[in-house]
Amino acid sequence: MTGTSPRCDIPALRESLRCDRLNLEKTFLQQGKAARLLGAHSKLIDGYLQRIWQLMAFPKHTALIAVGGYGRGELYPKSDIDLLVLLEDAPDESLQHMLRELIALLWDIGLEVGHSIRTVAECISESTDITVQTNLLEARLLCGQPALFEQLCKSVRQHLVAKEFFMAKLHEQEQRHARFDDADFNLEPNLKESPGGLRDLQIVTWISRAAGLGTRWTELAQAGLITLSEAHQIACHDALLQTLRIRLHYLARRREDRLLFDFQTTLAEQLGITDSANRRASEHLMQRYYRTRRAVRLFNTILLQHLHDYLFRDTLPQHALNERFRMVGTRLEMRDEHLFEHRPEAIFELFLIMQQRLELTDLSANTLRALWRARLKIDATFRRDPQNQAHFMEILRQPHGVIHALRRMNQFGILGSYIPAFGRIVGQMQHDLFHVYTVDEHILMVVRNLRRFALEKHAHELPLCNKLMGEFARPEVLYIAGLFHDIAKGRGGDHARLGMKDARKFCTLHQLSHDDSQLVVWLVEQHLTLSSTAQKQDLADPEVIAEFAENIKNDRYLVALYLLTVADVKGTSPKVWNAWKGKLMEDLFYLTRRYMKEGAIDNHLTEIREQAAATLNLYAISATSYQMLWAQLDDSYFMDHEAQEIAWHSRLLYFRVNDPAPIVKARLSRAGSGLQVLVYCRDQRWLFARICDFFARLSFTIVEAKIHTTQHGYALNSFQVMEVNRSDMDYRDLMNYIEFELTEKIRLAEPINPVSGGRMSRQLKHFPLNTKINIATDRHGIYVLTLIAGDRPGLLARFAHILDRHHIRMHRAKINTMGSRAEDVFWISGSMLSKPADTSLFLNELLEKI
Repeated sequence: MTGTSPRCDIPALRESLRCDRLNLEKTFLQQGKAARLLGAHSKLIDGYLQRIWQLMAFPKHTALIAVGGYGRGELYPKSDIDLLVLLEDAPDESLQHMLRELIALLWDIGLEVGHSIRTVAECISESTDITVQTNLLEARLLCGQPALFEQLCKSVRQHLVAKEFFMAKLHEQEQRHARFDDADFNLEPNLKESPGGLRDLQIVTWISRAAGLGTRWTELAQAGLITLSEAHQIACHDALLQTLRIRLHYLARRREDRLLFDFQTTLAEQLGITDSANRRASEHLMQRYYRTRRAVRLFNTILLQHLHDYLFRDTLPQHALNERFRMVGTRLEMRDEHLFEHRPEAIFELFLIMQQRLELTDLSANTLRALWRARLKIDATFRRDPQNQAHFMEILRQPHGVIHALRRMNQFGILGSYIPAFGRIVGQMQHDLFHVYTVDEHILMVVRNLRRFALEKHAHELPLCNKLMGEFARPEVLYIAGLFHDIAKGRGGDHARLGMKDARKFCTLHQLSHDDSQLVVWLVEQHLTLSSTAQKQDLADPEVIAEFAENIKNDRYLVALYLLTVADVKGTSPKVWNAWKGKLMEDLFYLTRRYMKEGAIDNHLTEIREQAAATLNLYAISATSYQMLWAQLDDSYFMDHEAQEIAWHSRLLYFRVNDPAPIVKARLSRAGSGLQVLVYCRDQRWLFARICDFFARLSFTIVEAKIHTTQHGYALNSFQVMEVNRSDMDYRDLMNYIEFELTEKIRLAEPINPVSGGRMSRQLKHFPLNTKINIATDRHGIYVLTLIAGDRPGLLARFAHILDRHHIRMHRAKINTMGSRAEDVFWISGSMLSKPADTSLFLNELLEKI
């Protein structure tokens, strides 16, 4: 550092600091030693602050103190530098002026400081705030009066009540976990604040410091809270989190603690992680992170339990449960801490006891540690033991606590050890634009959903699932299918077919009946079929239902596939499931069940007409009133719509069949959310594009469109619109707005300026999806266009505009949006589709502009 006075040569100091920091960055990027960088950065800043303090000649009755992470000696590249200026008494005007100069100077040379100016008494008064108290606990003297600093430390120790500090920090952690434990932070986790982040390690060291047990992991091992081996493991996980956070700061050139999509690929490259045959480098990086996060959360749980027992030393009532376990208070505890070493079969017994004894709330600290070590005892011999196999199946058959047991097994590494295929997907992230959980978390979420279906308190959410699950014999079959349905993700090839082999092996080992084994294997193979059929095919076509039903052995198979599919889609992301998808799947379930019971319906058209007529009769509308409208509609209209839709259309239009003015009507969707919108008008060029453009500009999503032209040249179009919940408008006002504005837009028929693509999501930007378009003919000779693309605002409107420009008619559309991924299907017609050259031009334009 230069020796020039900071008052007269601020530029020189600023340049010196910049160069010194660049040298630190260069050294770190070469060596990758996180702890060394954090310590060196702290010492570097120490030197600048000490030099400036001396040059400014502060009075002897003052002290400059580092607090927070800087006080701990862990200063990240772009973190604030937390300082406390400690005074004996309130500052006079001269000292206040010096302090203002100091802070301004520090900012001028490039030090982003967070500071406070207090006396010892003020520090103690402010330490009622747990954050201030924690900062003071890590205080470190930089320069100034040592006696004043020692007075502060003594006062902090005197006023620190370790038990109260423990409870306050525990409450703070619970609040932090709740704030950061959601889907968005799962995809782009905060390395510092998210569950399993650096804060979860720091809270342990803060409490152990308050308890007088030290702050280093080796010191906690000496105190008997962990072993030296476990201390080494924690240090390795700590180092990875530190490394990632340091590199994030350097990449972002700012304080950035979230593993944003923008940086995941570059971070992987810096750490020498490359793409594999089936997975991106960023996915490998994130798996390493998620496994570290899981380990940190586990150590946090174990150590906080130990610290609680150490601090509170409660005398709790004990009750022997058997020769191996006892109940201490409401916790389960081993009677011999080496139990799992000589009797590993007791591992699963522990989980069974936790399920069967509902008064048990947790495991004791020693039992938690023993369970963590016990994963190493689960080997091939353990997996082949019939007693262990029987115990695992018994866990799945318990009426309570199945998902809690599975999640705890996963947390401790036991589930992945017992089912090695599951162990390979622990922490595995999928950058497929719609999964927001790791594969293991998604699988357990699916099992959780299946369990939830059976609970009466959740029956209102999905009544059909609740009814079917309540009637389903041996539901453990579904849980096993849930455990294996995605277990082969990331291996390459068809994960469903690969997963079948793992599922079949499991069923054989665990001696499931032939029928149940066949069902499990079939469910794993077919777990995507129902969802794909419901969302991508025309359910109004009886042949679609017949083809789907041919692959289903009996009603038990159908019920099982429906339940697993709903649980799977709901477990993918909170944003993927919606009421419309639920309705499509429910419709397919009922249509298939009917087909399996009654066979093909020869008089489907007649039946639909009769049902619609019966509904209209309830409104006292005579048959002669709507026959004029029905005479203009062909059979495809009646095939494409439900009876209640036909009745709704007829009630609105029977007296306005030849009305020259456009008619737009909206109602709440029968799916349970969103709107159903009817458009009836004289057919016009660009009509479909005009309607799509209208909804796109309102940020509404069309999930289904049914397009029909009557015999006398009128368009009768029906749309299902989702995401219409707007805080600024009542739904009645919203429907009125749509009816008026869309009517005007159609009436004026002004030229369309296609809505722009809007801002691409950061996930789609950094993990792009190649657009795929395919045109084929279905069994009826109708052209079916399938589009897979990254979803962006106005996608459907731009697509519709291109269709109209090429004189291609839309008959039906199914829009399936999964996160940032769109998988849409369109039934279309047009003379140019029979001409290969014209079709090629059309497809190229779609690829270019979609």
